[in-house]
Amino acid sequence: MTITNDPVLGAPPSGPLVEEDRAGHRFRVHRSTMTSPEIYAMELEKVFGHSWLYVGHESEIRNKGDFVRRPVGNRQVFMVRGRSGQVNVFHNSCTHRGAMVCRQERGTAKVFSCFYHAWSFNTDGDLVGVPDRDAYGNGLDFSQLGLRSVARVESYRGFVFLSYDPDIIGLEEYLADAKEYLDLVIDATEDAEIISGTNEYAINANWKLLAENSIDGYHAVSTHDTYFKYLVALGTDLQGGVKGTAKALGNGHAVLEYAAPWGRPVAKWEPLFGEDSREEIGRLRADLVEKHGEERASRMADTNRNLLIYPNLVINDIMAITVRTFMPQSPDRMEVTAWELAPSQELPQLRQRRLDSFLTFLGPGGFATPDDIEALESCQTGFHSHGPEYNDISRGMAREPEANDEEQMRAFWRRWNEQMMGDAR
Repeated sequence: MTITNDPVLGAPPSGPLVEEDRAGHRFRVHRSTMTSPEIYAMELEKVFGHSWLYVGHESEIRNKGDFVRRPVGNRQVFMVRGRSGQVNVFHNSCTHRGAMVCRQERGTAKVFSCFYHAWSFNTDGDLVGVPDRDAYGNGLDFSQLGLRSVARVESYRGFVFLSYDPDIIGLEEYLADAKEYLDLVIDATEDAEIISGTNEYAINANWKLLAENSIDGYHAVSTHDTYFKYLVALGTDLQGGVKGTAKALGNGHAVLEYAAPWGRPVAKWEPLFGEDSREEIGRLRADLVEKHGEERASRMADTNRNLLIYPNLVINDIMAITVRTFMPQSPDRMEVTAWELAPSQELPQLRQRRLDSFLTFLGPGGFATPDDIEALESCQTGFHSHGPEYNDISRGMAREPEANDEEQMRAFWRRWNEQMMGDAR
């Protein structure tokens, strides 16, 4: 790979972009991976072009004709429930002259009509209307001019993914050991649904920094000190600290799992939730025990999971269940979208408690997100200082990885390096 020798970006590396010495307990990543336009362009093809990417949740399109529009891997697509109930994902481009045919972010439709020349398509992508069709004589083959589906679409327990690579392995094989942690989230959430509405914001930093940050236990105490003080002031017991494990789950996926020091709406009460909620949360916990047994119920209720599905989906099962994606816009900018997952029949007071928890910590104006944005943008600025060439991601290599180690980040970077340097598949 050739990296531009630009004075702003710094000199190209004398060695590999990702360097691992297991015997010497050293793992380094060259900082040009965060700044180089050439690397960014290659990522769009080799990483985002050959991975399974999260599109949305089936609960967002419950009924026939329901649709959502969003960018996935820097390509505009939309997901729609077809006439027979199947989930379709189409490239959002008219087969006539290329304009987007789905221009609303969400809604319900029987037909998508391109505003440019009014070609119309049904929810299965079939071309169904062309103004002044006689002008084409017999040369207009409707069967060849329908919307183009993305190469692959598969769903795992309501989570819909696409891939632009027709030859990629199946979704379940791709998810590898991450399925166990998705199952924990889903089994604890009765008839899971995405709550209407999103958090959307941009960060002036490389997208891979948020992949790292989302599963990084090392920064929590120092970066989010204000939040921990806030919890203590409200009566939360933090004496046990944050203890847990970090695991690589295969194919670049990783998880940070640790004992929850705070309350969890799924079934762990704390004073912040109020005395009036203690009985209801106790009932939820009893239901989990009845369905899944004491050991699995305790894991669902009492432990947090920060799960990274490579390359850019994070599910934070913490004081609320956040589903978050981050899409790169350039080497030093990303756009972030976050949704909240919850039981569809959740009582109003529990739903309100869940949303409060979601916004208080992970919302754009909450305790954590502004801290993280400041940290990541500070890193991006620091990369242009002409200082050290490499980031060090070696913590925990000399021991069994703990929650504040970096094995989970090394898992991400190993897969990234495989795709960038070798066979993208």
